[in-house]
Amino acid sequence: MHAIEKILALASGKSQVSAGEIVTAEIDVAEVNDLYLQVVKSFYELGGTEVKFPDRTTFVFDHYSPAPTIKAADNHRQMREFCKKMGIKALFDIGKGVCHQVLIESGFVSPGSLVVETDSHTTTLGALGAFGTGVGATDMALILRNGSLWFRVPEVMKIVLDGELKPGVMAKDLILHVIGKLKQDCAIYKCVEFAGSAVDAMSIDERLVLCNMSVEMGAKAAYIQPDEKTYAYLARYGIQHAKREVFTDPDYRYSAEYHYDVGTIEPSTALPGSVDNLALVREQEGIHIDQIFIGTCTGGRLNDIETAARILRGKKVAQGTRLVVIPASEVVFKQALAKGYVQTLVEAGAVFSTPGCGPCLGAHEGVLASGETCLTTSSRNFPGRMGSTEAKIYVVSPATAAASALSGTITDPRSNLSK
Repeated sequence: MHAIEKILALASGKSQVSAGEIVTAEIDVAEVNDLYLQVVKSFYELGGTEVKFPDRTTFVFDHYSPAPTIKAADNHRQMREFCKKMGIKALFDIGKGVCHQVLIESGFVSPGSLVVETDSHTTTLGALGAFGTGVGATDMALILRNGSLWFRVPEVMKIVLDGELKPGVMAKDLILHVIGKLKQDCAIYKCVEFAGSAVDAMSIDERLVLCNMSVEMGAKAAYIQPDEKTYAYLARYGIQHAKREVFTDPDYRYSAEYHYDVGTIEPSTALPGSVDNLALVREQEGIHIDQIFIGTCTGGRLNDIETAARILRGKKVAQGTRLVVIPASEVVFKQALAKGYVQTLVEAGAVFSTPGCGPCLGAHEGVLASGETCLTTSSRNFPGRMGSTEAKIYVVSPATAAASALSGTITDPRSNLSK
């Protein structure tokens, strides 16, 4: 069995499962974000009276944090009351950050765990050897009531990234390249495993980017085989895991394999309208940018902020361009403060906002107007995603975002490496 199959087998009390099989699996961690008051409503509509595993249930206020509207504020109020009534202690209120990052930092994620959230980018957690997937309100309500959910065991496809990254190229460029080549429907209800020497060499922050955007290919889950980097990273947050051999997958036969030499990949962008509309940054240079956004579960970790600070240190954001930076979590924000990255970016002209999702979904903290063009390190760029349907959104790496902030136009970050 593949590691993903082993996780589902263990969670469903089976010794063996295979792709296509339907299983009912006990959930290790369930997370509800503040978009989904409907979870609470559905819980009661389904006859729920108490949460099955309150110690495994978390609520994270990240999409509307702090509340930008009266309705959002009332949703928060009702969720706080629900948590208190049900004995759910893991309520992460405003300012704690994006759900995936918060769960990692709070010790809820470990290799082999089965984590379900009301957010499609839960695939992020595969970078730590977990099975992470998103569900809707009704499924989550059932999880809160029963502690389990049915799954169809997914096929596993493998993406092998070998070689050495060229300067100025980040994990975001790699995953944009892969999505651009394979397209948005290539991994529907599959698990995407990432492997290869380039993945081995990556920091965990960068691996998280690969798994995060697997859902943009339709993936049910993502996976990177845990290694010493994984365990060292998790140890920072108090997670130890003894059964390391359970979650490896030697000799597994994949439903499909794709191989890429990362040394041939350049800084890339997804053109407005679709995340698989791939282009090279150097081909788009000179386009004026009204707003640049560095943040979210895709591009707001310490590595991303450090990259931007390194490029912008001692320089200024171009007149006529706004640079909004939102750390993925309070922990990341404090780390960036301690290392001086926040000061560097503020002095360059960046504006920092509360850790959370913010403008990624067009909620607040940087919504786009009609006719504006935005460069974002987030994950999606369909019309209306960050505000007006008449705005244009380019998805890029933090390096490209920072380099473009200096010029006010789309700029290949490699042009700044020698400066």
